[in-house]
Amino acid sequence: MMDSEAALAGGTPNRDIPAAGNSSDESPVQRQPAGSPGEGEPVFLVIGKLRRPHGLQGEILMDVLTDFPERLEKGVIIYMGDQRRPLKICSRRWQNKAMLLAFDGFMDPETAGQLRNELLYVRADDRPPLPEGEYYHHQLLGLQVVDETGQGLGVLTKILDTGANDVYVVRPARGQEILLPAIEQVILDIDLERKQMKVHILPGLIPD
Repeated sequence: MMDSEAALAGGTPNRDIPAAGNSSDESPVQRQPAGSPGEGEPVFLVIGKLRRPHGLQGEILMDVLTDFPERLEKGVIIYMGDQRRPLKICSRRWQNKAMLLAFDGFMDPETAGQLRNELLYVRADDRPPLPEGEYYHHQLLGLQVVDETGQGLGVLTKILDTGANDVYVVRPARGQEILLPAIEQVILDIDLERKQMKVHILPGLIPD
């Protein structure tokens, strides 16, 4: 699920996906950086994608892209689409691994259908706090990556979900990208104040 993050020595990433146009993950639901918000602008994180209306009461199916779906309660305001249109949740329930949501003002299949295929967001400053040593993906994207000697390796530009563990894609100033598994043996320290990640380079991780 997308709010999630794999465990590291330096911390565990957690998955609300940074939104494109802020500091994003992947295209609609991926994780590729697509710019930074202007100073003072809120950062929005992707939590789901609306699919199709369900039933006669205005419910619409949502693919869940967050590790914190419990926050999506009745009365909560979330944001839709590139314009970040605010929507108020009036009901929610699970359907298998997806969620059925209904919103104020969209109380029948016809109006709910207007929301089809839209991404849903929350503001990053509304996200739930994480335990010490855990991080959201958007906090890691853009970090300067250095080895144990302090030598710069590049910038963390992308996070890949491989199932077993995340993989951090580091873009150097020149040469090929470096793929770093998010495991304790590799990720030594994360310093958000210095915007830096310290890593141990295992044999074969840096392309010849």
